[in-house]
Amino acid sequence: MASLKEVRNRIVSVNSTKQITAAMKMVSAAKLRRAQDAIIRMRPYAEKLGTLLSNVSSSLDGSENRYASNREVKNVLLVAIVSNRGLAGIFNTQVFRRVNKAAKEAEARGETVHVLSVGKKAADHYRRSNWHAQGLPENLASLYDGLSFDKVAPVAEAIMAKYASGEYDRVVLFYNRFKNAATQVLTEEQFLPIVPPRATDEGKTVQSDHIMEPDRATIVEEIIPKSLKIQLYKAVLDSHAAEHGARMTAMHKATDNADSLLKDLRLSYNKARQAAITGEILEIVGGAEALKG
Repeated sequence: MASLKEVRNRIVSVNSTKQITAAMKMVSAAKLRRAQDAIIRMRPYAEKLGTLLSNVSSSLDGSENRYASNREVKNVLLVAIVSNRGLAGIFNTQVFRRVNKAAKEAEARGETVHVLSVGKKAADHYRRSNWHAQGLPENLASLYDGLSFDKVAPVAEAIMAKYASGEYDRVVLFYNRFKNAATQVLTEEQFLPIVPPRATDEGKTVQSDHIMEPDRATIVEEIIPKSLKIQLYKAVLDSHAAEHGARMTAMHKATDNADSLLKDLRLSYNKARQAAITGEILEIVGGAEALKG
């Protein structure tokens, strides 16, 4: 059994850790509220715009819309959207696993794979790998410092330029979609080429008629690129909110585990203390009996 001093030191250490995890939980809860409000406001607009983007894009032929060209897939860009910091459970790990699986599947098909890292943890993970993307923005950890559309838009422009020039034939986003504070949904979403409208159970394509104003050229040159930027921004916002939810949940569990551990340590301490006192009493009684003898 551990000595009283060792148990006492462990109690102090666990109690200090508990205070830190409780404070981190409160900080994450405060940040989550702001991030949650941002994605809840953005998501309906982005989803409706995505549907509109698919429908409008499908009405244009390949020569008019360079972002929907269906060509043979030889080069693939996988965008891993994670966080800058850890202590969020499996938040980052599950994205890495899914990206690695998709990369290996693509290589098995004979495709060349590159990974663009959004978030410091992804940059650290893929910097020395053979999949590290070249010629794209590198320092994307700073995106989360005052996250805004203006910060994400240049990244989307760089990806779109690489696709339009033919350097990449397919671009896929991997991120955690925010559902609630305790649940994050791992999401794989094709960014380019633009996904055509989905078919119904009867085999008919879900498509709406649109009147294009001011003209088709403006739609292609301005509205479609802006819509794609918003789709990437929505994915980063989703991941940002999911990160704080995952960290808050992880810190809540860590605090509960610290409470359970403290309970066991205090019980062990009291048992050891009681045993020490009992031993001292027995020594005193034994000494007294010896003196009588």
